[in-house]
Amino acid sequence: MLSVDNVTVAYGPAVVLQDITLRVAPGEIVFIAGRNGAGKTTLLKTISGFLKPRQGSIAFQGKDVTGLRPERIALSGLRYVFQDKRVFSQLTVRENIELAAYPTREKLPDAIGKVVGLYPKIKQFLDVPAGGLSGGQRQILLIGRALVGNPKLLLIDEPTEGLAAGTINDILNVLNEMRGNLAMLIVEQNLSVVGMLADRLYIMQEGRVVREVTQRDEIRAKSALEKYL
Repeated sequence: MLSVDNVTVAYGPAVVLQDITLRVAPGEIVFIAGRNGAGKTTLLKTISGFLKPRQGSIAFQGKDVTGLRPERIALSGLRYVFQDKRVFSQLTVRENIELAAYPTREKLPDAIGKVVGLYPKIKQFLDVPAGGLSGGQRQILLIGRALVGNPKLLLIDEPTEGLAAGTINDILNVLNEMRGNLAMLIVEQNLSVVGMLADRLYIMQEGRVVREVTQRDEIRAKSALEKYL
């Protein structure tokens, strides 16, 4: 589904990603963990086209997407859900979904049904300005919008950051609901969330992937992961 090969990214003379290689298979939930400043968000922005690598290649569904514009990558079926939980605050939830549906040409009732099916509670907020939603509800709206147009891979940056425990459970339920329908590459600091959802895990340090964890027992053991972080 996704192949990143020897990707290096720099801001001017400062190299922030170096020789990154990773894979995501169809239907997999793959996590990336690491300390702040390890380069996790930079990696997602590079895969989704917001940053261009200095060297290396990125392939999605067997096609080279290295350096393509973000909108072309998004319409090819690879969507990026940003970390900032920023929606179009003055627009209603319905209008936020409509904006996502327009470039994909998915019918609005189908797009709304997709988001409501993912999180039924949002139905009562369809005609409410999206800025009035809680942080967790905004995150779910962003994930739901990203599903419009039937993508094959979601990149999700820190979905549970800053959320209360009860809201994190809602996010977990949403991600579990999507399991098997598409692949996901998720940046996450909450190791408990990683342990509950990850099929595989990449550990990043100082702009490099330093370890790939494939054993479920090791992924579930929070203490085992902490030693890498």
